[in-house]
Amino acid sequence: MDAQVEQYIEKQSSPQREIVETLRKIILKTFPDVKEEMKMGVPWYEEKLYVVALKDHVNLGFCLKGLSQKEKGLLEGSGKTMRHVKIHSLKDIDDKKIENLLMMARRRWS
Repeated sequence: MDAQVEQYIEKQSSPQREIVETLRKIILKTFPDVKEEMKMGVPWYEEKLYVVALKDHVNLGFCLKGLSQKEKGLLEGSGKTMRHVKIHSLKDIDDKKIENLLMMARRRWS
């Protein structure tokens, strides 16, 4: 676990702090050996996933490389290389759905 990521989480206000903490736990549970680092001011995982706390929600971002159109359709945004899911509250987090999205993305990592 990265100390800079922990500092990033501690700086967030509620409920973003708790959302980021929960997403981080799901990512680390799903991928125990994942490389976690701060990049561009936010937590990144294997340079393929990111978590960012914003004013009224948290984005969990995914690299689009290798994803099918159907898989891309599960994500929000219009980015050419990255898209995301928005999470506004802890009750919006469906662990199984997040794990499925993570596994979908991981299958495409090279």
